[in-house]
Amino acid sequence: MPLTREKKDKLRKRYKTISAILKLLLLLFILVGLPLYIYFFRYDIIEQFSTIEQIEAFFAEYKTQSIIYYLALQIIQIIICVIPGQGLQFAAGYMYGFWMGYVWSLIGAFLGTVISYYLAKVLGHDAMHMIFGEERIQELLTTFNSKKAMILVFLFYLIPGLPKDLCSYVAGLSEMKLKAFLIISLVGRSPAMMGSLIIGRLVNLGGYTGAIIIASAAVILFIAGVILRKRILVWIDVAYDKLMKL
Repeated sequence: MPLTREKKDKLRKRYKTISAILKLLLLLFILVGLPLYIYFFRYDIIEQFSTIEQIEAFFAEYKTQSIIYYLALQIIQIIICVIPGQGLQFAAGYMYGFWMGYVWSLIGAFLGTVISYYLAKVLGHDAMHMIFGEERIQELLTTFNSKKAMILVFLFYLIPGLPKDLCSYVAGLSEMKLKAFLIISLVGRSPAMMGSLIIGRLVNLGGYTGAIIIASAAVILFIAGVILRKRILVWIDVAYDKLMKL
C-alpha cells in the first residue's frame, strides 16, 4: 500500500529530527566529549607537556614523531574551537625555531580549518544552532555572506580579542568558498602566530626580556580588543562604507 502524503511528511520530519540529533551528538562528542575524555582518562598526555623540561625531553627523544604530535594538536585546537592556540605555537617556536615552527603551525592551521569547514557542512545549521545558539550563528552568517565579508573575516583573525572561535564553522555554513576563507584566515592569524613563535624561540635562547616585552604587548592588545571590540566592529563598518564610496 503506497504511503500517503501525510505519512511521507511525518516520516520526513522524523528523519530530519533524528538526523539533527545525531549531528548534534557528533558535534558534542568532538567539542566536549574528547576534551573531557583526555582530561579525566588520559591526563598523562597533558602532564607530559606541562613543563618546558618535559617538552625538551620529549623533543629530544621523539624529534620526528613530535612534528606529527604537534600537527595533530594544532588541528584539534582549531576543531575544538574553545581551546587557545598560543601555548601550542609557543612550544613550536621553542622546539623548532621560528621558521620551521611557522611552517608546521601553518600546515596544522590549514588542515584544521579545512576539517572544521567541511564538518560544518556535514552537520548543517540545525546542529550548529543547538550547540552554539541560533542568534550567534545567524549574526556571524550575516557577516560572512555580506559584501564586506573578506575584510571583516581578515580583521577577526588579525585583531586580538575579536570573536574568531566559530569562524571556521560559520564559513562552512556560509556562501564563502573554502579557498578564499583559507587564504584570509591564514594570513590574518599569522601575526599573532608569529608573536607566539618568537616568544618561544626567545625563551629557548634565553632572551627572557624580549619574550616578556612581546608577551606583555600581546596581552595588552588582547584586552584592548576584548574591551573595544564593539567599537572596532562599528569603526570597520564605517571605514568600509567610506572606502566603497571612493
